[in-house]
Amino acid sequence: MSTDTSEFATDTFQDTEPAEGDRSRMSFLEHLDELRRRIIYSLYAICAGCAVSFWFLGDLYEAMTRYFSQFGGKLIINGLTDGFVLQMKFGLLVGFLIASPFVFAQMWLFVAPGLYAREKKVVLPFAASATVLFSAGVWFAHRVAFPGMFRFFASYENEHVAFFPTIKEAATFYIWMVLGFGTVFQMPIVVFFLARFGIVTWRWMLKNIGYAVLVAFILAAVVTPSGDPVNQTIWAAPMVALYVLSIGVAWMFGKKRPKAAEK
Repeated sequence: MSTDTSEFATDTFQDTEPAEGDRSRMSFLEHLDELRRRIIYSLYAICAGCAVSFWFLGDLYEAMTRYFSQFGGKLIINGLTDGFVLQMKFGLLVGFLIASPFVFAQMWLFVAPGLYAREKKVVLPFAASATVLFSAGVWFAHRVAFPGMFRFFASYENEHVAFFPTIKEAATFYIWMVLGFGTVFQMPIVVFFLARFGIVTWRWMLKNIGYAVLVAFILAAVVTPSGDPVNQTIWAAPMVALYVLSIGVAWMFGKKRPKAAEK
């Protein structure tokens, strides 16, 4: 006796013949008020996370400058306030990372009124999944993408040219990459919502996988500071892998078609 995995998964978020009033109905102004509340709660959480990270601000700054120095060259400070400003940026970044599970939970609670009753109850799995994916993006940027790209730029140093990047430039590039990859790794979450609302299907995504690969490399060419294939691949490879994973998400949790429509 075989079991259809997609039918099993969609049973968890069953949306066939929903009960009347299963979805919440809110006016435009109520949505704006709800958005305001979720943003305020998220800011409170980020402030709490920053309170923790700022307590270790000196150690954090020391750790990050040591991290940058291991990839080649010698970091320099050429602005009077650069060191102080970047120390604060590191604190804000870590504070946001600490608060990210609560922020993702607030995001779910904002969209929950448009979902069915059973879907509203999975706020913790959603927050956990979004946090894991965001953390995976941060890890990839920290351990793979940034070191690879920094070493690539440092490779142009030779006996005639010395590599002395400013710490402001290195840190800004690092923060941009961390947040960028953390956002890109949310693709399965975005596809989950699109599939639940019937906007995309796994069949459509599979059919257009070639275009997805092309778009991934085009985006990588736009966002990478150099046009070399190595850096483009570093950005494009996780996007393609996430797209494939998102196809599985759409297959498992997508809106079920009536059997008559599938024939």
